Amino acid sequence: MTRREFTALMGAAAVPEPGRKKIAGLSTVYHVRSHTDNFVTRFLEGYWINERNYQPPCDIVSMYVAQVPSNDISRRLAGAYGFQIYPSIADALTLGTGKLAVDGVVLVAEHGVYPDNDKMQKLYPRHEFFKQVVEVFDKSGRAVPVFSDKHLSYDWTKAKWMYDQSKRLKFPMMAGSSCSVTFRRPELDFPLDAPFEEALAVGSGWVADGGIFHNLEVLQCFVERRKGGETGVRAVEHLEGEAVWKHVPRPLLDAALSRGEKVRGRPEDAKNATLCRVEYNDGFVGQVLMLPGVVNGYLFAAKVGGKIHSTQCYIPTQNSNNFSPLVDAIVRMFTTGKTDYAVERTLLVTGALSFLMESRYQGHKRIETPQLKVAYRAPKQSYYAHGMGS
Repeated sequence: MTRREFTALMGAAAVPEPGRKKIAGLSTVYHVRSHTDNFVTRFLEGYWINERNYQPPCDIVSMYVAQVPSNDISRRLAGAYGFQIYPSIADALTLGTGKLAVDGVVLVAEHGVYPDNDKMQKLYPRHEFFKQVVEVFDKSGRAVPVFSDKHLSYDWTKAKWMYDQSKRLKFPMMAGSSCSVTFRRPELDFPLDAPFEEALAVGSGWVADGGIFHNLEVLQCFVERRKGGETGVRAVEHLEGEAVWKHVPRPLLDAALSRGEKVRGRPEDAKNATLCRVEYNDGFVGQVLMLPGVVNGYLFAAKVGGKIHSTQCYIPTQNSNNFSPLVDAIVRMFTTGKTDYAVERTLLVTGALSFLMESRYQGHKRIETPQLKVAYRAPKQSYYAHGMGS
């Protein structure tokens, strides 16, 4: 039994081991199967990728939790693992000293009671949390790596500001979805400068911004490897009803659906089929098709060099182990200062999503997006979890 395991068993205050990174967790709410549970609990208890167990890689030394419902587990875990829950984000980052006292930040503003706006966007306070983090960095005269869960914000201006702060203060930053780094069944990847002709991600029935985001990032993690690299997005269009089927490439749809494990009925039977069209600055068009009631998963197909390829980005619902590869990448950022994929991927997807929801709000109008000139090169080696997963 390790000292950490003994400490947790006895419920005593944990003493961070010398040389281990000290991490602050910032959360909207912390209950079983919440996103905070999927991230922070893996930092406390360790995680599995296929048959390999990874022991807790860093020490959670502090947390801020905005909402504490009856099913909260943060207080019990604080007692078991010896971290302190602070009344403010600043205190969690400074450990009450007034100066930055941690080596990394995990920001998870997902779940909890927050309003929706008229554009079907959940108003999670990701930007507001991040702003308070940056204020501590500025006052302390130094910054540390930050991971922010899912899209950076529902609002493009807020998201761009977050990204700009990481560049201004020169701290490593990661964000995004576990779906883009989870297991692929079958494994599918493309070299840089692959000759993409068309691409389609197919997803489930959650057609608000939080659901579409996952599928958009699945699309982006593949198409960012196309010839010439990422050039940014020229325009987006959100479609529903009969207009959807005028644009869906049927060979790609059939290929994607062939990888699904939970496909029920015909695509045309979907109660509210939704298509998100993304026109890139280099002329390429990628699409995301949401099929409520028909698909429950994250599927992808593309025509590359005249040949159709397809896969499923696998989500093991019984244990949410799609989060383990993402936690593993966050750990590397905390310990090495390097990221396995560019934060620009999530920045671009955040912007595309924001304007797609605007397109829907404006009656499915095509929206020009000169703001989204987010150009970057994907890494030479794609990062995702190999193997079948568990």
